[in-house]
Amino acid sequence: MSLTSLLVPTYVQMLGTLSRWLDKAQGQLPAADAEALLSARLAPDMFPLSTQIRFACVQAREAMCRLQGEAFPASLEVLLNEGRNAGDQPGSMQDARARIAETIALLEALKPGALDMPADAPVAHSLPNGIILDLTAEQYARDWTLGQFYFHVMTAYAILRAQGVELGKADYVAHLFPHIRPGTLPAG
Repeated sequence: MSLTSLLVPTYVQMLGTLSRWLDKAQGQLPAADAEALLSARLAPDMFPLSTQIRFACVQAREAMCRLQGEAFPASLEVLLNEGRNAGDQPGSMQDARARIAETIALLEALKPGALDMPADAPVAHSLPNGIILDLTAEQYARDWTLGQFYFHVMTAYAILRAQGVELGKADYVAHLFPHIRPGTLPAG
């Protein structure tokens, strides 16, 4: 399996799922309460929902740049700063969905094989605290970007659930419904 065929569909389907969770929250709550969700946190020392959404988008965008050997565009720094400052400026649900839609559009615009650098190609990943991880492209995809991406998506899910949004496993795996074999879905 190529890195492009692994990462791009994963990012697209889960970002779309995240957007649908936000839609569901807005459908279940009064407008002001839905907007207030963006400031909700699981714990006082964790980032709020608005940051989790932006950082999920950051993971996808960083991977696109790193695995194509490109420098990060200024728009990525803007997105990072929005996430870092989201505790004070969470933005709106519309802003959050716009960031998701922008990221999906960038992913869908990639050419086939765009992220397919050799699996053993070196990827140096610098963290904000000065630590640098020396990984292969395969390790970066498997051990860093997918893990970090899912961390932020699932933290967003947990925040929404903790705030009373009615989400369940079916909301998480909705992308699998087209693959259900006819006649095997339990009744009721």
